[in-house]
Amino acid sequence: MEVEVKLRIPDADSHQRLASLLSPFHLQTHLQENVFFDGARGELSSSRSVLRLRFYNADSRCVVSLKGKAVIVDGVSRVEEVEEDFDVSLGRACVAEPWRLAAVDSGLVKRVVDEFRVEGFVCLGGFRNVRAVHAWQGLTLELDETQFDFGTSYEIECESDDPESAKRLLEGFLKENRIPYSFSAVSKFA
Repeated sequence: MEVEVKLRIPDADSHQRLASLLSPFHLQTHLQENVFFDGARGELSSSRSVLRLRFYNADSRCVVSLKGKAVIVDGVSRVEEVEEDFDVSLGRACVAEPWRLAAVDSGLVKRVVDEFRVEGFVCLGGFRNVRAVHAWQGLTLELDETQFDFGTSYEIECESDDPESAKRLLEGFLKENRIPYSFSAVSKFA
């Protein structure tokens, strides 16, 4: 179970101010491309699940993930997630021709095919994300700028075993620095 604090930042100006405040704690930046898949008959979505291919920094790495039964309450997301590394060139081929996913040599994809009785896959689309990772106050913060076809959104995330404490600490920092925010109500995929 992945548990994350997710706080939405309303605009580019607030995102930039927050990025500047966190810059002394910056570890790395990832350029991500996220592409989502369902079974051809909606087998995954009917179970509140989705299969994702995530490409890092152009094509330096690819990860396949099964995410399911996501719930977000008061800015805390809980989602079942399993992931494994995936061959980049095969991932690109599956994006171009989603039917290829059903035949790949991946334990996770085979599990999806078997458990959800998927006979074929369809691509649902995706988005690009610039993720700046920061080590701050014992937490790993991920500051996201996400580009969708319809616009850009901004969010800060923090995975934690104690999400309420992490949320209090992060909210205090944002309030102290007059960075507006709201609780994220849906995932980026939604």
